[in-house]
Amino acid sequence: MKTFLMVVEIIVSLGLIASVLLQSGRSAGFSGAITGGAEQLMGNKARGMDVVFRKITAACAVLFIILAIVLVALQ
Repeated sequence: MKTFLMVVEIIVSLGLIASVLLQSGRSAGFSGAITGGAEQLMGNKARGMDVVFRKITAACAVLFIILAIVLVALQ
């Protein structure tokens, strides 16, 4: 059981890493540093794949934390 959970933990962690890396950055370079505050004030909404990757990241993060707690409890 513990080995199975560890394998699932590794798969979830790789999925979490991949989903974070595939997300587009909020701002690019120096011009993004200048306009970054304005985008937050205007409420710029993420569209398309960014929304999907954000949901995948959140799900993987929650699953990762739960699996980590379960593995520590089994130890």
